[in-house]
Parts: sequence; C-alpha cells; structure tokens
Amino acid sequence: MPDYNQIQAVLRERLDQREHSLEKLSLNELRSFANRYLTEWFKADISSGTGAEWAAVVNQVVQETIGLGVLEQFLADPDVSEIMVNNHSCIYVEKAGKLERTNAKFSSESALYKVIERIVVPLGRRIDTASPMVDARLADGSRVNAVIPPLALAGACLTIRKFHNEKLSLADLESSGSLSRVGRFILELAVQNRLNLVISGGTGTGKTTLLNALALEVSGSERIVTVEDAAELRLHHPNCVALEARPANQEGTGEVSIRALVRNALRMRPDRIIVGECRGVEAIDMLQAMNTGHAGSFTTVHANSARDALRRLEVMVLMAGIELPLAAVRQQVVSALDLVIQITRKPSGRRVIECVHEVVSMDGEVIQMVELLRWQDGRLRYAGVLPKFYENLSTDDQQQLLKQVSAA
Repeated sequence: MPDYNQIQAVLRERLDQREHSLEKLSLNELRSFANRYLTEWFKADISSGTGAEWAAVVNQVVQETIGLGVLEQFLADPDVSEIMVNNHSCIYVEKAGKLERTNAKFSSESALYKVIERIVVPLGRRIDTASPMVDARLADGSRVNAVIPPLALAGACLTIRKFHNEKLSLADLESSGSLSRVGRFILELAVQNRLNLVISGGTGTGKTTLLNALALEVSGSERIVTVEDAAELRLHHPNCVALEARPANQEGTGEVSIRALVRNALRMRPDRIIVGECRGVEAIDMLQAMNTGHAGSFTTVHANSARDALRRLEVMVLMAGIELPLAAVRQQVVSALDLVIQITRKPSGRRVIECVHEVVSMDGEVIQMVELLRWQDGRLRYAGVLPKFYENLSTDDQQQLLKQVSAA
C-alpha cells in the first residue's frame, strides 16, 4: 500500500491545478472528490492493504490537506470544550472541566503548521517568523490562538476554545447547581433594575457564559451595544449591535482598538454597553459610560477575587495616562459599579459562582464592599445582608426578595 507522503503528494498535485470546477465545490464536496480521486488513482496498489487501513490513511490525508486534520474529531465532539495542541504529536482536550491527553497527533510539524495557516489566512491574518503569534476565530465562533517557532520552543502550538450555540439562562445555571434560587433572584433583580455588573474570574471559568445568561434578562425594549476583542457573545436580543476590535494588518495599520469601539458605542444611543472583557485602557471609558447614563452595563475582568477585580480596574484606568490621584480613580470605580460577581472553577472541573459583592462606598481611600452571596457547603448561600439597591426596588420586588432570603 502507498505510504502517507506519497498519497498526500498525489492529492496536493491534483488540487494545485486549481480547476474552476473544483473551486466551486463546497468543503464537503471537495472532500468527497478527494476520497474518490485517491481511491481511483491507487486502485492497483492497495491490494496489499485492507479496506479499513486504506480508508484510515486516506481520511487522514484528506483532513490534513483540505480540513483541520485530527482536530476535526474534537471540534465535532460536543463534550470537548477546549483543544490544546502542545506540538504536532501532543494534543490535550478539556472535557467536563478536566484535561486529558488524547492519542491523536498530526503526521508532522509541517502538517500542523499548514492547518494553522488554513485557519488564519482566510481571516486576513498572517503567521510567520516575523509575526509568530495570532488570535483568530473559526466560522462557528470558536476562539483560536496559535504560536509558532521561534517563540514556541517545542514546535507550533494551537489552542481552540470551542463556541457552543446553546443559550444558557440563569434558570439553567440554577438547575446545574452553579447558582442557587436566591442567587438567581438577586441577579435577575440586578439586571432588571439596571445595576452595573462586573464578572470576575480566571481563564475558562465561564465568565462569557454567565454574561450571556445575564443579558437574557435585559428587556427587549432596550438597545444593547456589545464590544469585544474577539466576538464570543451570542445575545439573541432583538435590538443589539455587536462590534469587534480589529488588529493591525500586515503593514501595521488599520487597527481598531476596544477603546475606540467603546467610545464609538457611546454615539450609537445604547441603553446598555457590554464589553466582553476589560483588559486595558478601555476600562476608563467603560467606567465613564456607566457613570453617564448607561446604567445596567456589564463587563468581565480576569481576577481571582472581587477585591482583586477592583484593583485590576484601578490599574487599567491608570494605564490610560490620565493624571488622576488614586483616590479619585477609586471614587470613579465606586460611582460606576454596583455588583462584582466572582466565578470560579473547582478542582472537580465544576464552574460555580463563588460570591457576589455589592460595592457600597468609600471609607477614606478604601473601597467598601458587602458580601451578598457566598459559596458554602456545596451551594451559593445568602450571606445575611440585604443589598443597598433594596431601597430602590418596587414594593412587590422588595416583598419577593424578603421571601427568597428568608427561605434561603
């Protein structure tokens, strides 16, 4: 039976002819053509191998030449949430919050590199020794990060965070045990009463999932503008405009930053602004928007606690180069934010809301927060303090909240 390299060379030669009839084929049609072509080409040479062996080799050749190689099986697996390629022969996946090494591997370093190119080139991005890192997005919304030598010492590496189409609501999070009934009710009230929220947590803890769930509680009569570095939010809101930042092109021009998009969003008559993640100088614009008529806005930050989330926001504001004393920055934070929701991933892989803090005031130069909810004994429990925004609720909502906390 012909070896892998010979089969791949034959297919590449055929595809390089770039016939007009082939260019019109869809991806699935092109794969079917490649399978038929290879089988016909080597018909006289495959008698020494079994049909199953031949089919396996051809399938791998077609996947690496046309598709995304061995990654396709993991992209098609609904239980896989993240794919991590450390090098061409070492691939891990995340299932149910836990990492496991797979037996899958690319045929060579070159095959992995070609798959990375196949992902990023159609998006107008490039990856080479001059630009050895890239962020991109697959057609289904999955997030891709790739790094190649000389930065990646053991060979090209690739990380894909899969995008899931299902819409999880706060009710779904309650059903899964990530959120309690009283916690769900408090968060629903927070969204409906236009509180400004920050979701804090580490990588892969479910910040975007929670952000989507909270946004489902926004009234259809309100206008939302979302701003993201790479679009991951799927709000399914009737009056929503999604904006995505753009990196510089190969000439180093054309960049549109998150900060520029946040500023532009203010001119689009939004009721609420949602920034997928604050990670830099855009924090000052986000806080100012929250303070100037865009109550009910959300964002996320990477931090390990609610207090750390506020410190990170302070640092990001100072990165903007605005000459403000730290006390004034903290006053801006206190005026803008209402709740900080800390989310975490347990050692078991389970993602839960660890605690919810309300930002209440300044005491000297220290921001004061009150814990409303905390994860304890396997569930999110009421911490015994009514939120400050209780005073602004309708009488019916006040009664319902008292009923919920008394039953918690």
